Amino acid sequence: MWRFPNRLFSLLKDIQRLRYIVDYYKVEITITPFEEWLRDVLAAQLAETGFESFTETDTGLEGFIPAGNFSEAGVFAVLQPFEENFSFEVKKELIKSRNWNEEWEKNYFKPLVIAEECLVRAPFHKEYPQCKYEIVIEPNMAFGTGNHETTSLMLKTILKENLAGKKVLDMGCGTGILGILASMKGAAHITAIDIDDWSVKGTQENTVRNNIKNLTVKKGDASLLGNEKYDLIFANIHKNVLLEDIPAYSTSMNPEAKLLMSGFYLNDLEDIKNKARQSGLNFKGHLDKNNWVVGIFVKP
Repeated sequence: MWRFPNRLFSLLKDIQRLRYIVDYYKVEITITPFEEWLRDVLAAQLAETGFESFTETDTGLEGFIPAGNFSEAGVFAVLQPFEENFSFEVKKELIKSRNWNEEWEKNYFKPLVIAEECLVRAPFHKEYPQCKYEIVIEPNMAFGTGNHETTSLMLKTILKENLAGKKVLDMGCGTGILGILASMKGAAHITAIDIDDWSVKGTQENTVRNNIKNLTVKKGDASLLGNEKYDLIFANIHKNVLLEDIPAYSTSMNPEAKLLMSGFYLNDLEDIKNKARQSGLNFKGHLDKNNWVVGIFVKP
C-alpha cells in the first residue's frame, strides 16, 4: 500500500491557499517526550495564531506562517500550558519568497491509496497504482486531498457504504473529494456546501475534472438546509460547528439515514454523541486514527 510520509496538513477549513509568493517563517518545534496527540493539539492552536500549514516530523512538527504574521510570543503562549509535562525546542528560519503552491505539489502531495480501493492523486502525477476508484484533485488547498486523518477516515467509511440511488449532503466539502467518491459509488445526487469561496470554486473544478455530473455545490452553512431530506450526510468540520449544526443535520435526514461526522478528537466523541442523542440520532460506532475520529450515527 502506498504511504504518505511527512504529511502536509491543515486543521482549519478556512485557511488561505499556499499560492502567494511572500516571505514565510518555518518554525520547527521539538516535543520531549514526543506525543502524537500533543502535536495535533499544538497545530490546531498555532493555526489560530496565523500558521497556514504544518509538516509532521518524527519528534514534533514544522509550521509555516507569513513573516508579517509571525509572533514569537504567540508561539510560546501556545506552548506554555504544556510545559509542566513536556519540554520544547523551538527553531525558526526565514524562507524567502517562492511559489508555495508549486513547492507543496512537488514535495508533499503524493498519490494516496485508501483501503486498497480508492486512489487520490493530482493531475501532475505521472506514476500511480491502479484502483477501483480514482479521484483526481488539484491541490490548491492542503485540506481535502485525503492526506489528513479526518479525510482518510471519512473516505474509508464511505467506501463501506452502499450509496446506490441515495441522496447525499456533504457539509464543509473542501475540495469536494467526499462527494466525488459518493458519486462514483452510485449516489443519485450530491449537494455540497462550504462557507469558503476557494472551497466552492475548487469543488466545482474538481467535479469537472472527475467527470461528475450529479453534484451541486453551494456557498454557505447549515442555514441553507431547508425541507430537503437526505439518505446520507457527511460533515467533516471542527467540533464547535458540529455541535451547533447537528440538530439541523438530524432534521434533514430521512428515516434510517446515516450521518458521518469527523473533524474532532477521540476525547470529544462523548460530547458529539450526547448532542446527537439529544437530536434524535442513534450512535452506531466510530473509527479512529492518531486521535482523530469519524462517528457514525443513524436516524431511527
